Amino acid sequence: MDSAIRLFTKAVTWQVAGLFSMTLIGFFFTGSVAAGGGIALVGAVVGFVSYFLHEMAWSKVAWGRILGSATTELKARR
Repeated sequence: MDSAIRLFTKAVTWQVAGLFSMTLIGFFFTGSVAAGGGIALVGAVVGFVSYFLHEMAWSKVAWGRILGSATTELKARR
């Protein structure tokens, strides 16, 4: 199991890599680093919000969860 600091560091480096690659893609399409960076930043924010809302929706779905007991499973179905 990874430590919290390792997980956080991995998340930050993943985000930096994503911003860099999206900036490059935006630059190739627009010819502007500023525009490419803007596209990357907006994409990161939209992606974060979308993922958060997706997780909130899935947190309400009991399907596929492995629960501790039959009583817990019945409560989850309500």
